[in-house]
Amino acid sequence: MMPYTLLQTIVVPVIVSAFLFFTRYKLGRKAGWIASIALVYTTVLLFLAGIKVYQGAIVYEKYPFVGPEISFDLLADGLSLPVAFIMNLLCMALCFYSIHYVEHRIEVIFGEVDERTWRSIYTSFFYLFLGFPMGFVGVSLVTNLIAMYFFLELLPIVLYFIMAYFGYIERVRVALMCLLWAAVGACLFLAGILLTYSHIGTFRISELHALAGDPWVFWIILFFLAGLFTKMAVFPFQVWMPWVHAEHPTCIAGLLAVYANIAAYIIVRVIILPLQEDFKVFCIPVMIMALLTMIYGSLLTMAQHDVKRFAACSTISQLSYSLLGLAALTTYSVEGGMFFFLSHIMGKTLLFSTAGILVYVTGVRDMREMGGLGAKMPVTALIWIMGSMMLSGLPPFSSFPAEWIMFTGVFVRGVQAPPIALVVAILGVLAIALTVVYTFWGMQRIFFGPVNPKLSSPQIKDPPLSMSVPLLLTGVVSIILGLYPKLVMDFFHAVIGGLLPS
Repeated sequence: MMPYTLLQTIVVPVIVSAFLFFTRYKLGRKAGWIASIALVYTTVLLFLAGIKVYQGAIVYEKYPFVGPEISFDLLADGLSLPVAFIMNLLCMALCFYSIHYVEHRIEVIFGEVDERTWRSIYTSFFYLFLGFPMGFVGVSLVTNLIAMYFFLELLPIVLYFIMAYFGYIERVRVALMCLLWAAVGACLFLAGILLTYSHIGTFRISELHALAGDPWVFWIILFFLAGLFTKMAVFPFQVWMPWVHAEHPTCIAGLLAVYANIAAYIIVRVIILPLQEDFKVFCIPVMIMALLTMIYGSLLTMAQHDVKRFAACSTISQLSYSLLGLAALTTYSVEGGMFFFLSHIMGKTLLFSTAGILVYVTGVRDMREMGGLGAKMPVTALIWIMGSMMLSGLPPFSSFPAEWIMFTGVFVRGVQAPPIALVVAILGVLAIALTVVYTFWGMQRIFFGPVNPKLSSPQIKDPPLSMSVPLLLTGVVSIILGLYPKLVMDFFHAVIGGLLPS
């Protein structure tokens, strides 16, 4: 395997971002292709590391800075590697998708500008965009709480600038809203980190088990959860999500879903694995919060007519499926919850990117003004159907085995725990029906029925291949994992299986 493999997956986007910044007036449209190729390279590196991990190895790279507590160690194991790989894969797909989409946004927002200004604006998107894969992979691979905090809080800063420049309605105000909510979550998460250090004298994640049984561990877990629930838009912390997720440029919509979902990985890595006994007191309350969020998000989605806000509100519901699995605290529920996390971010990338294609092609956001577009945009309709099936947990996509495994574990907890846990498990399964209703109802409103006369123009057609092909390939990855879930479950089971009760 190539030397410094894990470090390269974080450093290469930084180097390419700096290169794009300093050559922004020369590259023009080449910037999108350079950024995309860089992410192809880092995805290949993670794939090669994944082969080693699948064979039973643990890839560990140590980079000391000042001392053992201030180091930049990177770990690829059965938990961090698949998470990093899928997130980087989605970043790559959406970078290709953005090549044409950003041209459209510049035209809509800035109108006619001179060539030098156009190149500067266009390139700025891609050197900012590369902050996402750096942040996602960094959060996944680091072994230090301070490093994890740094990468986690880098993401909303990148998001702020992209939203402020390329967003939709009231983009600066909405970008500021996102940044402020992120700051609230960051302060709560940082409070948990500092309390941890004050009690065990280290920031190393591998030493968190020393907190077990400590009188302060309840408050430490509470601060961690409060900060992460803010990012996951768990009820009642969901206020920011419909606005922020609906008004950012659609080419990064899947990445905002990743940003919110990555909290599930952090909960497993930082709380569940080292502190499972202390976490048990939170299990039933968190399961109830997850169920409320699932139902509230679904009902909110069904009330939407704006195609972007429709996809945004569905994220609130979908995020909490993983949380329900994690809170059940059995091997199957946690492994299934993590599998569903990966399945959801792939499905949401497809659904939201399709919404972006619709706005890109038609200029319309209101689903009531659409209809019959399947005949004019068959590839786009196919991608929406794939995304709907992925979010609804239908075969052959990966969300089907993910939900099956997760709810098996949830029902095991429901039988063992107080009766309320079983009620939550049953209602959680029933909530899946709401997902099926709103995703396929949206499909019917947009792609079937008579064509709206206002959209009969021959210019209404499927987008360039650089936008649709990466999404179709993402769907193919989900099908492969749906047919062969062992590819993912073997990774997770190597880390989680021996630490949690079945």
